[in-house]
Amino acid sequence: MITQPAERIKTTPSTNTTTTPGSGRPAPAIQSAHKVGPREALYVFIALVTLAYLLVLTMNAETILLAFGGALLAATYPFSKRYTYLPQVHLGMAFGWAVPMAFAAETQGTPRIAWLLYIVTVLWAVAYDTMYAMADREEDIRAGVKSTAILFDEAERLIIGIVQALMLAVLLVVGFQAKLGLAYHLGLAVAAGLCAYHQYLIRGRDAEGCLRAFRRSHWLGAAVFAGIWADFLLRR
Repeated sequence: MITQPAERIKTTPSTNTTTTPGSGRPAPAIQSAHKVGPREALYVFIALVTLAYLLVLTMNAETILLAFGGALLAATYPFSKRYTYLPQVHLGMAFGWAVPMAFAAETQGTPRIAWLLYIVTVLWAVAYDTMYAMADREEDIRAGVKSTAILFDEAERLIIGIVQALMLAVLLVVGFQAKLGLAYHLGLAVAAGLCAYHQYLIRGRDAEGCLRAFRRSHWLGAAVFAGIWADFLLRR
């Protein structure tokens, strides 16, 4: 069990906190909260999995089959931090599994472009979650938690840059296959600029800069989405 808190969350209120951190004043909402134990967490997990299973049963056969893969990825993710140096890859695979599932549900299949977008999602997650792991690297080492930030060591900025470049390259292929136009490519140009900005933020490898880069990573996705949406509107 991992019990040592990372530096960035030492002041975060927990469910058994009785005072507001830094003030000594009572925090009634937190004080009254019930601490969830392992048994209750297991019950919640079973309930959520059951609900998700019932929902997916309304989909077609391919989506149902893919759901089992998604469930396996989600269930095994917590163990990846303990036993592998690639939990960021596992996270991306788990998050990104929604892409082929969405294609299967809406188009009755998983064409090549669905798997290209899946690869994009995995690469994006590896990049932003490695930045996040850089902020926790020393604490993770002491706690025995593994991550790509630990694996890559001082080459992490270079490898993040390579991953970002690969992500943009695959997005270019997606644009070519989907015959997307200028608006989409302008969105990609903004995304490339944001990748460079993230590199600037993590240049000193300090926790604050790495967390800022992580927290701003959603704008990269927003830029790509805006490009796709603008291209769709211009075609109407």
